[in-house]
Amino acid sequence: MKEFGFELRVCAWAERGWPPGDNADDDVVPLVARQLGTRRRRWDTVVVETTEEALRRRAPFGEARLDSDLLHVARNAPAAWAYYREALPDPGYPWRYVREAVHRAADRGFVETRKRAGRVELRRRYRYPDWVDRVVAIENKPNLGAPAADALAEQLEHDVALGLADEVWLATQATDAGVEPALLEAMPVEAGILAVADGRAEPVWNPRSLDVETPGTRVLERPDDPPAARFEYADPGWKRRKRLEIAERAYERGWRAYAETMRTDCRHFRLVDPEGPFPRCAAKSRGQTAAECSAGCDAFEPEPPVWRTRGWPVEGGPGKAVERLLARKRRRRRRRRR
Repeated sequence: MKEFGFELRVCAWAERGWPPGDNADDDVVPLVARQLGTRRRRWDTVVVETTEEALRRRAPFGEARLDSDLLHVARNAPAAWAYYREALPDPGYPWRYVREAVHRAADRGFVETRKRAGRVELRRRYRYPDWVDRVVAIENKPNLGAPAADALAEQLEHDVALGLADEVWLATQATDAGVEPALLEAMPVEAGILAVADGRAEPVWNPRSLDVETPGTRVLERPDDPPAARFEYADPGWKRRKRLEIAERAYERGWRAYAETMRTDCRHFRLVDPEGPFPRCAAKSRGQTAAECSAGCDAFEPEPPVWRTRGWPVEGGPGKAVERLLARKRRRRRRRRR
């Protein structure tokens, strides 16, 4: 199986079966997303652990994510009217960007603003909740050959050293071997291993919880001579902010955002398997990847115009219906677990 299809199935399983193994907890609500992380490191799958009550308190801030500037306002807006430069901590960048963020926050409806004596004042309408319990990173590699294993081990070592996620996992395709091959590779012992088969994942090695409240080590360069390695420290404040930004992006996107980079308006585009659903190409009779499914595909054909009149032109054709379906599933995950 190609990595894209494998990744989608890991996401679908995580949405249904997280946490794995014997750690089931009915209070945990997993928000699952794809391809999120930092500028230097992007994780295949991200699981944000939260609760239904925490999601209820997050809901007034809207379905769209809060970026770093909006988070600065949401987390620090006062309960009573105050001049924004006195109410908010110094952001470390020009105040004009903070003022723009205050107005964007007012447009989103979670703060109120007014002008007094030529100064912009604000007060919050809702207290921004501490809604994220844990952030879990999963690296997906269905076929773990030697070169891929070496590169993956180095990536996981970086993740463990940085300690940005609470847990780090490797998900790989299960085999019939008595001992899963992934267990024989030189992976960091702190990383867990999931064996995936038939839409289910079983832990064959449990991870260690990483300390996200202490400084992390960001490896910048690792030459053959270990003492010559270059690194820098990531302070806990940066880690807290970055974890929240990742969680906000996961809240907005979910893992079904793959449709945003695929040609759902192609007459051959299909969705299969209600547990996903997952994209499939009728012209090629197989699952598609986001890279293949584009206007550059040789099999691409736009939907016939008559298809777009069946529901009425404003609603569009089957491609628009696909996008609406996936958007509804994303919204449902923010509101209840099952």
